[in-house]
Amino acid sequence: MTSKTPDSVSTPEEPQIAVEAAARRRLPTWVAIATLLVGLAAGAALGFRIADLTRKADPVTLDVVGAEVNRTPGILLTDSPGPRSIASFEGYGAWIDVFDYSAVYAKGAPAVTAADVSGMADLGVRTLYMQAARLDPKSPMGLVDPWLLAEFLLSAHRHGIDVVAWYLPKWSDDDSDLQRIRMLSDFEVLGNRFDGVAVDIEWTGGDIDVAARNARLVSLSDSARQSLGPDPLAAIVLPPVLTEVVNTKYWPDFPWSRIADDYDVWMPMSYWSFRSQSSGYGDGYTYNEESTRRLRIDLGDPDAVVHGIGGIGGTDGINDDPNPEEPLTSLDELDAFVRSLVDTGSVGGSVYDWASLEPEARERLARLFGEGPGSRLASVS
Repeated sequence: MTSKTPDSVSTPEEPQIAVEAAARRRLPTWVAIATLLVGLAAGAALGFRIADLTRKADPVTLDVVGAEVNRTPGILLTDSPGPRSIASFEGYGAWIDVFDYSAVYAKGAPAVTAADVSGMADLGVRTLYMQAARLDPKSPMGLVDPWLLAEFLLSAHRHGIDVVAWYLPKWSDDDSDLQRIRMLSDFEVLGNRFDGVAVDIEWTGGDIDVAARNARLVSLSDSARQSLGPDPLAAIVLPPVLTEVVNTKYWPDFPWSRIADDYDVWMPMSYWSFRSQSSGYGDGYTYNEESTRRLRIDLGDPDAVVHGIGGIGGTDGINDDPNPEEPLTSLDELDAFVRSLVDTGSVGGSVYDWASLEPEARERLARLFGEGPGSRLASVS
């Protein structure tokens, strides 16, 4: 007996294995995507890869003899997602963006893969901050790559690392930005969800004037807060020293007070490597310490929860690239940065980004957060 077409019907007189046509029961797109993700995650757990699923095989003819086969629906049992907590923003963090891990965006082979998560765990990283959605043609679904996200998320949780997904809004006049924030909050694989969501508030491009940009920021923040409910929501923000001292025209009239109640954690991007030593802000300590103080004053909240972000990267000063794409920090500056986190009562700290940290810089940060001053950070748990 040869395999039957999708339109064939099995009868007790002609027992066989029938394949139902997909056209008979067309699934909603979100169900199909979710099913694919579950299949990927289950396959990864069983040790096979996407290539194994797509490898071509010769046609197979099956002969079935005996009583009719009873078909029982398969059920995949998973743990229910646990509650999210602001504690995910505590301690030592690591950052990756799409240009680090996605072949669609990277120049050449991605610098970071899911296999690198185990090395992060070995160095004491508590939370991975991962750019997981984009508003551009390379991510037409909104999420960057659900398959890759699932791989990183499962690997991180297996190694005891939380994952916070972040997104850079471009202040669209529709719901595009909010939809992507919701996608990050709703993403789930085998009971695993992102442990928090962060909004990267820095885009000043496009033909949008300051007043319109501020209004859209406030609207998006309010809507995101309402959508996520009690789940933790963080704001990745420009450091106030940049907007209030270095360049007051960069983002004037930033609406701090109007979004103060929308976010649980504030993450100033205190990238001191862009500041000169003569400015007084290029030492790793002053830029973050003053930005954190100004941030709390701007918010009207002296107890605002802060996780400071330093950078960019870190070099050991040996055979360094004389012309790096971005100015990088030195090892001694990392020490000063971690001290600033402790002195400002911050709950966590990190350096942007993992790919631009040389091995010695990663080990230095591991010591600073593991047994150095970073072990005395404040806590919200």
